Amino acid sequence: MSSGDQGLVVLAPIPLDARAARAGSAQAHVVHSGIGSRLSRRAAERALRAPGSAVAVTGVCMAIDPSLETGDLVLASEIRFPDGTVPIPAAGILAGALRRAGIKVHVGPIVSNPHGIALLRSKRAQLRESGAIAADTGSGWLASGAGGRPFAVLRAVVRSGSSQLGRPLVAAASGARAHRALVEATWVLDRWAHTVAPRRVVLAGPRASCAGVERAIEVVEKALEQYGAPVYVRRQIVHNKHVVAELEERGAVFVEELDQVPEGATTVLSAHGVAPAVRETAKELELDLIDATCPLVAKVHREARQFADAGYTIVLVGHAGHDEVEGTLGHAPERIRLVASVEEAEAVEVEDPERVAYLTQTTLAVDETRAVIEVLERRFPGLVGPRSDDICYATQNRQDAVRELAKMCDTVLVVGSPNSSNSNRLVEVVRRAGTPAYLIDDEMDIELSWLDGAHTVGLAAGASAPERLVQRVLASLAGLGAISVEENSVAKEAVRFGLPRELGVTRGD
Repeated sequence: MSSGDQGLVVLAPIPLDARAARAGSAQAHVVHSGIGSRLSRRAAERALRAPGSAVAVTGVCMAIDPSLETGDLVLASEIRFPDGTVPIPAAGILAGALRRAGIKVHVGPIVSNPHGIALLRSKRAQLRESGAIAADTGSGWLASGAGGRPFAVLRAVVRSGSSQLGRPLVAAASGARAHRALVEATWVLDRWAHTVAPRRVVLAGPRASCAGVERAIEVVEKALEQYGAPVYVRRQIVHNKHVVAELEERGAVFVEELDQVPEGATTVLSAHGVAPAVRETAKELELDLIDATCPLVAKVHREARQFADAGYTIVLVGHAGHDEVEGTLGHAPERIRLVASVEEAEAVEVEDPERVAYLTQTTLAVDETRAVIEVLERRFPGLVGPRSDDICYATQNRQDAVRELAKMCDTVLVVGSPNSSNSNRLVEVVRRAGTPAYLIDDEMDIELSWLDGAHTVGLAAGASAPERLVQRVLASLAGLGAISVEENSVAKEAVRFGLPRELGVTRGD
């Protein structure tokens, strides 16, 4: 793409829309399109000849969602019109950019109909049931003006459910408010257009949900099927906000502690495991308990009890406050010393230096953990550890995968929530290799500046992030230009864990 082709083309239906676009971005090429399908198609043909890397439709719209008010901005996730549906992959990244700029925006489907707002208003209830949040008269036909370039539709509400637009002064004030909102937001569209470029995307393999995470989620799903809602879950079942929100919609209720659960209720323990005291509380409350602890975490719990029973002081390598670490500490609280770094390993004190064992949190960075254990081995020559590595296979595989991405890519995006330990470790692994890396919950977290000059982008996901989020991010990257996609796999995973016996289901390898 030549420098002359960089920039934003704006299709604006009425002169006021065009004026707002020019006021918001002096560099944008603005095409006055007119209203209705015939004029919109002609304007789209003109837009095809206009130089630019991305095309946006801006203007006003009618609210379908009753929560929208005059002046609110609506970013289309898709355009529905009589000729079909136009998906808009740029919506998520653009919505995030607008919100980080302090600009409130609503995202959802926009219905486009050439027969005028009056007809659309008469069908508002029907359109609302379809999931549409706003309506206009021309975006569907203007979409062809993109000609394969990234496309966006940003509209400002001029007719909300409470508008009284039959009154001229109210109508004028409503229009002015809507156009001011467009002026304030258009510069973000221009910034998006200047980020557009063809890119290569390399997918890490393995990535996303591991066997323990899949098992934990399935435990909650099957508990809801067998016992009905509500099913209570102590802490987040896995550390991913999307998974938690989806299970909440199905009837799961997440609580911090069991004293928030009604007596006798069906309750699931999260994948991170718990201290024995939590199980005692569950017995006192006569809860119908289902244990979704990852089997690899349960292994660490067994090791902690065995070492403690044998008289060892246990040095647990992990992060204070993490749910998994809290659970492990509870299995031998008098015998465990927690360290999180080389410095803490140098300073830790034990009763008998001849009888020291170590365990590790399952989601740590392999390289950093090795450095901590080397310090412990030097300080305590008789140090013993678990028969097999506590860092889980999925954590290690994903770290190996992103280490390879760091060699191949200009920047790496890791899908995962901020409270996910294993996802944060992936970011650290990439950065230690000298490549920029960023943790994102979803596509809305992607900052445009991260992709400036990034011709090859790596895409990975922590073990607690579902694959569908990776695919959402991948689709959204197409809203920043053509992408070619390849996968770089360092291992194959075929591990499956059986479900808890409390569910009456058996499944294994």
